[in-house]
Amino acid sequence: MSSGRLNVVSHCAKSPWFSKTCNEQSIYSEYAGRLVLQSLGNDPVEEYWSLRKAVGLFDVPERPLEISGKDSVALLNRVLTRPVDKLRVGRGSYGLLCHQGGGLVCDGILFRLSAERFWYVHADADVYLWLNALAVDYQVEIRDPGAWVLQVQGPKALHVLKRACDGGAPQQFRYFDAFEGSMGGQPVLVSRTGWSAELGFEVYNLDAAVDGPALWDHLIAAGADQGIRACGQMSMNIRRIEGGILNYRSDMDWHTTPYDMGLGAFVDLDGHDFIGRDALRSASKAPRFTGFKCDPRQIRYGASLTASAQAIGRVTAYERSPYLECGVGFALLDSASSLDCSDVSIQDRDGKPCPVEFVALPFYDVDKHIPRGLPSTDDIPD
Repeated sequence: MSSGRLNVVSHCAKSPWFSKTCNEQSIYSEYAGRLVLQSLGNDPVEEYWSLRKAVGLFDVPERPLEISGKDSVALLNRVLTRPVDKLRVGRGSYGLLCHQGGGLVCDGILFRLSAERFWYVHADADVYLWLNALAVDYQVEIRDPGAWVLQVQGPKALHVLKRACDGGAPQQFRYFDAFEGSMGGQPVLVSRTGWSAELGFEVYNLDAAVDGPALWDHLIAAGADQGIRACGQMSMNIRRIEGGILNYRSDMDWHTTPYDMGLGAFVDLDGHDFIGRDALRSASKAPRFTGFKCDPRQIRYGASLTASAQAIGRVTAYERSPYLECGVGFALLDSASSLDCSDVSIQDRDGKPCPVEFVALPFYDVDKHIPRGLPSTDDIPD
């Protein structure tokens, strides 16, 4: 990677395996203070098919916070929109944080590692400061364990897991399970989660002094006969859009409620008193976030959607889908009623109107059979 390129983002924190992805063709961006590998210079469509047919290794910017102590459950019940009392040790759960106005502070995955020890894994927002400010009256410790994550995703990912784990993987390792173990002699947390809507797992270093290049090489060696390859975020972005996976900051933010985003299933208004509950009780429950299909043209992030010459919303994500052979994207509408509009279009990069069709998310594999490792009704081309 040229020094000029690197200087643009030299202020960002680099992952322990940065040296394994840095080359003259690598492209990086910044996300929440961390360097994100967007591309290694390869065709993102080729990497996409590696993800769909074999297995990809991704360096991603997620970060965990550890919440521990006798009041850890009480604090988490106060800040999350669903109670955590029944979350079992070794399990994870999707969790939303809201502010008093009902808007989203962040989203992430909460893992219960022991009775009074949790990890909240998120990619953006000042969650560390937010939780510490709210923890004044609770007997808890909130710390950044200095962990980074690698995602191993694709239909052959669990074959890689068996070889990568010292002593082998657990016999039962269900969707959203997590366990502490070791890979290549290094302590790791492994979870059956990911950001790709594919079968896969994530690996977190439990020791801040992890030998990153060695862990990377260990995973590559474990997946050599399964066709593993290092991939950039560009290829995963295509797949996460197809899978209806949202991104904090670009798709949702401080000004959108869980209901706006179609995430009402992750809000329990009756189970406990959490921050933002009163505002959410009176908020509109009608989603104004949707997927859309269109011709596979070039569409800008933030482009306006129009109907009858009136702006009705904006594009929050867009890619060309190699599998669906069309353009796929997300749109945040000004109101839920705009979902009923006809003749909706977006202006493409050439300034020409591009008709769109609203589509419920996800675009396919509605029951999430693929990440669960179940037979899917969606055929993958050879």
